[in-house]
Amino acid sequence: MMVGLSLALSAIVSGQKGPVKTNLTPYSYQTFNCDNKGYFDASKYEKEEIDGVNKLLYKFNGVHFDTNPIFKISSLEEIRRNKDQHLENLEKQYQEKKQELYSLKVINQPVWKKLYENAIQTFENEYELNKEEILAFSDPTTLKNSRFYETCRESIDAISSPDREKMFASWKAYTELKSKNNSDPQGVMNRFNAKMEDPQREDYALIDMIGLSFHNCANSSFRQKRDEEGNVYRDFDKIFTKLKKNCDEP
Repeated sequence: MMVGLSLALSAIVSGQKGPVKTNLTPYSYQTFNCDNKGYFDASKYEKEEIDGVNKLLYKFNGVHFDTNPIFKISSLEEIRRNKDQHLENLEKQYQEKKQELYSLKVINQPVWKKLYENAIQTFENEYELNKEEILAFSDPTTLKNSRFYETCRESIDAISSPDREKMFASWKAYTELKSKNNSDPQGVMNRFNAKMEDPQREDYALIDMIGLSFHNCANSSFRQKRDEEGNVYRDFDKIFTKLKKNCDEP
């Protein structure tokens, strides 16, 4: 009896130490310049979860909305004439992209849950910023109610002020600061001075103050810091075994 019991216990222990079975499933995905093929463990992940993370990394990782930046007087006049059409187009993009983004399913791990939260916050803020700019080009006072007022108070106060000289002074200060990082600082200031002498100088000021000063301030307040080391991309690759990359030459 003791021999039998010993053999039975040995069999149980042996069974516990045996290899854990995995269900390897093929998966292909594209990165910025590579075609990738590998296998994931279907006992740990669902394909839908991996698809969700894939989209966060390679589809929802940058600018979300197709809008035209305003650099010329003709573009400013066009966006004023067709303000409602631009707002309608932005809203259409928002609803379509929101439905896809909010329906994503991601891997239930802190790194991917945090990435998803950041993507949603960036998406919502980018939409609001684009909407505020479209409105402000026609009525600068609308920026007083901006979501980004506390962060970009200086720019907004200058843009929305009834005192145009205040806006011109802020515009000049912004241009002088920008010129210091330009290879031709005097050229930047010469172009600014020419605009200041132009009858449409107020419109030129709005183009720079809304499209550059305010935009850059607001955008930097919510845009996530770039992962220069590529850590999250490597974490994603680690999900797969037998991963093979076929990359184009840079």
